[in-house]
Amino acid sequence: MHQPNRLTVGRRRALAMAPGLFVALALAVPALDAQEPAGTIKVEAHSSKWDYPKEIKVPEGSRTHIVEKGDTLWDLAGKYLGNPYAWPQIWELNQWIKDPHWIYPGDPLIIDLTRAVATAGSVPESVSGLQPDRRRADPGALRRPELGFSFQDFIQLPFFAADGAEAHYKNQGAFTLTANRREDRRFLAEGETVYMNGGSEQGVKVGDRFLVLKTVARKIQHPTTKQKLGDVVQQVGVIRVITAQTKGSVATIERCLDGVEVGDHLVRFTEPANLPLQLRTDTTDPVKVAPNSPVVVFARDDHQHTANGDMVIVDKGANDGLKVGDVLLAVRTRTFPVGPDGDHKNATETTTHYVGQALVVRTDAQTATCRLLRTTEEIRLGDTLTH
Repeated sequence: MHQPNRLTVGRRRALAMAPGLFVALALAVPALDAQEPAGTIKVEAHSSKWDYPKEIKVPEGSRTHIVEKGDTLWDLAGKYLGNPYAWPQIWELNQWIKDPHWIYPGDPLIIDLTRAVATAGSVPESVSGLQPDRRRADPGALRRPELGFSFQDFIQLPFFAADGAEAHYKNQGAFTLTANRREDRRFLAEGETVYMNGGSEQGVKVGDRFLVLKTVARKIQHPTTKQKLGDVVQQVGVIRVITAQTKGSVATIERCLDGVEVGDHLVRFTEPANLPLQLRTDTTDPVKVAPNSPVVVFARDDHQHTANGDMVIVDKGANDGLKVGDVLLAVRTRTFPVGPDGDHKNATETTTHYVGQALVVRTDAQTATCRLLRTTEEIRLGDTLTH
């Protein structure tokens, strides 16, 4: 599951409320007068994946927030509770939201302001008079754990389609992004409206999500053996259907880091899992290379040299025993002369040295995609990754 604190919501919708019901906040933590009187509020109809309540009861000491474009539970926890790490407390009170990564403009949230951290003026003198070093929080207590693979990486992930991109799309039952609302734009970004060729006749419903796939390289060969590896397909974003017609649908781009284009293909979206960062410590030179170890054959964006955070594809896959979550050591082999007076032609020795670590994030039958976790040098095509 990717982190809920970075996901941007779609189009903005505001709830029509009586004047003065919401109080504009200048501070990160609301004052007492930011609370609302207990009562029942009707919720305006809006487009959302969730079965949101049509009216909500505001408990004593709480307030409501109507989601707007750009809102995240992380940011709302920082705004109302004074601590973004308290976002699960908001989710806990709004259990009709089945996945905290996806909230939509118009969604109503109840926020318990009694859980807010202490505000200025409410701290007792016995505490406020303490020296700063005695009140300093442990930085490690609030530090988010580093991930080896997150949602941001997922929507940039490349992989090989061994039988070609078109065969892969057909096998996946992919739809096509056929047009966009603004015809003057080629590269599309988050929040833009697009059109696809699948509708209710094909089982497409409002709220359905699709992963956007783009063909980025064709007929790639192994850099050493010249074996044909196939086409490279890259995941570039996620769209959500907002109107499903008979044969086509209207959707909005919810997330993307690379430009979405007309002609890209769409497959059903499945929520990816975050992978924790688990670094190996057996990095002392020379590094022992396991037999039949995979070799780097492609790098995202067709780079010849890569470093931390980049994605690479190797020439071994599930058929060779690779599994998602495996951490491999990147190794480079070096041959050097040992003959008298620098004789470079005859006597030589070969050794290996450590150049980084990579996490397996996707496996296909004969290839696998890895994310580089740590590198001491640039990773090149032809470098070895070993268990």
